[in-house]
Parts: sequence; C-alpha cells; structure tokens
Amino acid sequence: MSARRALISIAIALLAVGCSDERHPTSVSPSPTPHVLRWAGSAPTRFNCGLQPSLSDGLSLDHNTVTFWAVRGEQRSVQINYLSSTGDTSFPFLQLAINDPIYVPGRGDLMPGDSVLITVTVDPTDIKVSLEPTGLQFGDPAHLQLSYGGADGDMNGDGVVDQTDGQIETHLLGLWYREGADSAWTEVPASQSVGDKSFSSALRHFCDYEVSFSELAVSW
Repeated sequence: MSARRALISIAIALLAVGCSDERHPTSVSPSPTPHVLRWAGSAPTRFNCGLQPSLSDGLSLDHNTVTFWAVRGEQRSVQINYLSSTGDTSFPFLQLAINDPIYVPGRGDLMPGDSVLITVTVDPTDIKVSLEPTGLQFGDPAHLQLSYGGADGDMNGDGVVDQTDGQIETHLLGLWYREGADSAWTEVPASQSVGDKSFSSALRHFCDYEVSFSELAVSW
C-alpha cells in the first residue's frame, strides 16, 4: 500500500505544478482490471533453470515447464532465468523457495519427510507463472520472487506515464494472483525492489501469479 500511496502523491504533486492555486484534483480513478506486462521482443522468451540443493534426478525442464520434488522439512529452491535474444546471456526471472508444504488438494495432509511434485510453468509471452498443484498449502510460507527486468516498455518504477489536459495517468505495478482461469485477478501483498525490478512475496498457497499494472487516472 505504501508504494500505491507514493504514486498517488506523485500524481497529485504533478497536478499541483500544472494547475493554478484555484484548481484542485476532482477525482482519482483506479482501473478495475490489471494489465499484465509482456516480455520484450517479438519472439517467445526462452528460459533455463537450476535447483538447490542440486539433485541429479530432482529437476526436469520441458520447454517452459519445470518439475521437482518438494519435501516437507527440507529446503528446496529453484531459479528460472530468461535468455537474451542471442541465447548467450541469462538474467534472473523467478526464484521459488519451499520447505514446508503441509496440504495437497485431493491427497490431504503431508507428514515430515513426505514429498509433493511441484510444477512451475512460465508464460513465454507475458510476465506470468503458474504454480502447481493449485491450492497446495504451506505452514511456513513459500517465498516467490519475480523479476520484470525483461518486460517490454519503460518500467523504471516512477509510475507517471502520461499527462494530458485535465488528467494525469499513472501505472501502478504490482504482483497479482488468481485461483483459476475463471477467477478474477487480485493484488498480492508484495515488496518491490525498483533497483532489481522485482517483486517478492510470501505464499501461503499455490495458484497463478503475474506482474501487472493498474491505471490510476487523476482528473481536475
């Protein structure tokens, strides 16, 4: 919420610069739906990945999908990198750390030492990821970090994107989730690193996640 308040303050401050003392903002209107960020470039983005601790039989990469076994009581973390257009340079996109899966839908509670197969599917067009099994629950939260450094457009975190007569429009970046394809997207509490161009969040359960922006229009 602090980042959202800061961006609203920026918009209002800019309004004050462009308006006379007698004019004041009349409305602040957020967009009802988020707009997902897209990967830069016209070709689908490619990825590579790694698992910690390194297990020779514990990680499978098939195109944009990674599978590995998470064990209750043991630390497992996976990192997925996106590749440059030439394929010779990689940059961090996703980091996921798990150590306490406690409940699997359709299976029930997990005891210490029990395992569950995790599937991470990355969208090659949008800054979006699907974490399965959907509804998997955690005791100690899992940790997810998503980078938007490879996104198309100017995403430097300043928020202000357009100013026209009578209106300033800002883009409010955030991390969003939905429970399924038929569900609405909802913003997730997350911390943003503007320098790293990333969002981090503690997850209590698995579903779909994306980095999106909502539009905030301030009129006067």
